[in-house]
Amino acid sequence: MPKLPGVNHLQAVKAFEKAGFRIARQGKHIIMIDGIHTITIPRNNPINAYTMAKIIKDAGLTIQEFCKLL
Repeated sequence: MPKLPGVNHLQAVKAFEKAGFRIARQGKHIIMIDGIHTITIPRNNPINAYTMAKIIKDAGLTIQEFCKLL
């Protein structure tokens, strides 16, 4: 598994928007949906690599696909 760099939550939101997700609601976390998947992004800078990997997996993407979207 390739290394996942520390990702700012705003960069993650933009990358997931490119993948077809949209923001459903915001608060301490950002909830995004694409019609099939629902993901929750914490407002941490940077987001922990293990947490980010789990979010990417929940979105139905691979780490390589996500890194291309950044």
